[in-house]
Order: sequence, then C-alpha cells, then structure tokens
Amino acid sequence: MKYIRQYMGMRKELYILFWGRVVTNMGALIWPMMTLILKNKLGYSATQIAAILMILGFVQLPFTLIGGKLADRFNKRNLIIVCDLVTVVSYFVCAFMPMSEKLVPILALAAIFAQMEWPSYDALVADLSSAEDRERAYSLSYLGTNLGLVLAPTIGGFLFANHLSLAFLISSLATFSSTVLIFLFIKDVTPVKTETVSGHYEEVRDGHSIWRVLWENKLLLLFMLCGGIWMLVYSQFNFLMPLNLEQYYGEQGAVLFGTLTSVNAFVVIIGTPVLTKMMSRIRDVDRLLLGQFLVVLGFLSYALVQNVLIVYFISMIIFTIGEICETLGRQPYLTRRIPASHRGRFSSVYTIFGGAFQLSGQQVVGSMADGMPMQTVWMFIVIIGVINVVGYVILRQRDQKAFSLLYDK
Repeated sequence: MKYIRQYMGMRKELYILFWGRVVTNMGALIWPMMTLILKNKLGYSATQIAAILMILGFVQLPFTLIGGKLADRFNKRNLIIVCDLVTVVSYFVCAFMPMSEKLVPILALAAIFAQMEWPSYDALVADLSSAEDRERAYSLSYLGTNLGLVLAPTIGGFLFANHLSLAFLISSLATFSSTVLIFLFIKDVTPVKTETVSGHYEEVRDGHSIWRVLWENKLLLLFMLCGGIWMLVYSQFNFLMPLNLEQYYGEQGAVLFGTLTSVNAFVVIIGTPVLTKMMSRIRDVDRLLLGQFLVVLGFLSYALVQNVLIVYFISMIIFTIGEICETLGRQPYLTRRIPASHRGRFSSVYTIFGGAFQLSGQQVVGSMADGMPMQTVWMFIVIIGVINVVGYVILRQRDQKAFSLLYDK
C-alpha cells in the first residue's frame, strides 16, 4: 500500500488527467500496430514504411512547435480538448472506410493533432505540481498511460487480421470518453509556484524567446542530443521489433507483438510505483543514464538470439525497466531547469529535435532491415545506444556545475 499512498496529496486535476490517460489508452489499438498495418494490410516494404513515417514525422514537426507555442499562450486544457476531438473524428471515419491507401492521410491528420496536444499535456502536469512533487506527478501520468495499455495491444493484435475497423471504432470512442472527462472535471489550471531556492531556474521569463533560454543554458542542448538518440533507439520497439516478429511469424507476429506490448504495460504498472519509491533519492540525471543502459541491454538479446519466445519476454522486461527509469528522469529533469513560462515551447522543441533525429535514423534502419539480417540491424541499434550511454555520463558530470542550486542540500 505504501507504493499507492505515495501518490496521495496532489491536486485533484492531476488525478483527472490520470484517469483520462487510462481511458484513452484502453482504446489505443491502432498506433502500436501501425507498422504492421502498413506492412501486412497495405503491402509496403520496410524502406517504404520508414519513408512514410519519416514524412509524417517531418510534417508533424512544425505543428509540434505550434502546439508548444499555443500551450504557453492559451489554456492548456482547452487545447487538449480541441486536439482530441480531431483525433476522435479521424478514427471514427477510418472505422467505416475500406482498407486502402486513403486511410494514410486521415491517420496522418490524427497523428498531427495528437502530437500537437503533447506539449500541453506535459506542461500541464508540471504546472499542476510543485518541484518536490514533480516525480510523483509524472509517475502517475505515466502509470495511467500504461494502465490503459495492459490489454489494448493484445486486443488490437487479435482484431488485426479480420476486424481492424472495430479497432478504429474502439480507439475513437475511448479518446472521446477521455475528452469528456477533461471537459467536465478540469476547471482550475492555475500553476503551482515553487518556493524553494532551486525554483530559481523555473522563474517566469516573459519576453525571452526559447532560443535565448537555450543559448543561456547550453547544457540543455546536450540533453536534447541525448534525448534524440534515446528516441531513435527506443522507437525500435514500435518499428524494428514488429518487423522482426513479422519476418519470423507472419501474421501471427501481430498477436505476439501485441502480447509483448501488454507485457510492457503490465511491467510498467507494477514497476512504476515501486521504482518511483525506490528511486526517490536518485537524481533525475542518474535515472536517464540507467534507463538508456537497460534499454540497450534489453535490445542486445535481439542481436544475439532470434526466434526464442522466452528471450523476447525476458528482454521486454529489462527494456521496460529501462523505459520506466528514463521516464521518471526526463520530464523532472527538464521542468526543473527551464522557466515555467517556456515549458510548452521547450517540450515542443525537444520533441522536434528528437523526432528529426529519430526519423532520419529510421530511414537508415528501414533500409538495413530490407537488405541485412535482423541480428545485424539490432547490433547497429545497440552500438548507437552504447554511444548514448556515454553521452549521458558526460551530461551527468556537467549538470552539477551548470545547475548547482539543484544539488544544494
């Protein structure tokens, strides 16, 4: 019970966002299967899928920046509602369309508006929590995301072969339910002020551009670079892994991938409260380092062993623990080191930078997957991850000097 009690005492709006995440992700049947939809249903090659995802990602970039700008200027709750409604309508339309290439631009529209709302979500969690509660707040949000994902990917895997339209409909209705929750129960979004000395870095700086803030805090550029490499490595969970399973198991690869995704969500649900409690004395930058190391360790098994089911599940558990560590470090790290007035913009710039890095690398990975053995491609990903571990070590060494007030006892 102590792991559950640690989430008590925060603002009620954070609990509404938590339940909103749960409901939305109970219907998240589509995006975990996107690579398989493009591959198996529409007949694209790995290179073509990488190109489609890269184009979609680059189209999303300016909208992400717009979303961050809007999040810092307007009511974040209202922005989330508007973006959600576009996603709801898009999925609803897809549910009644025949499976064809015409689905791709509609799904792209849903993806664009889903991406636009993320800066508002991330910034709102920071606004509604003090610096001392930041880990608990983001941990709760992350937990809600994965509570909904426990069964969704598995259900999506079973619907994939013959009832994909039903998966679209469920996703639409689930997102709409979440939107109604936020509309009815979140009214007060007044930011919490941090009164401690370390809150100096969060002080509002109206009139300063995000580029000036970054120029004055150059270590954040290294943080963004490491984050970009992290996104490239981590994204193989939804790109290279389903391609790998499809190669060995055909259409049943969708079921296996859905099951592994549910294992991922289950481990997150069990592990997030436990690790949040256990890592309460571990600094955010150390969590980032540990997270990248464990993700690399999890993927290493794919480079060494293939077509052994038990290995897939063990590596998924290791990978997921690394994912939890990184999540518990990333948002607390950056929200403590940037002005509260720039949270939305920095979130969008970080996403754009990381997304551009990820998508550029994804094209290379897709080309490799079409022409090389899967184990060779996985070893390439592992090497990139090891390089990033070194990057996080450097970030850890320089962080104390750049943000010394956060280290004062």
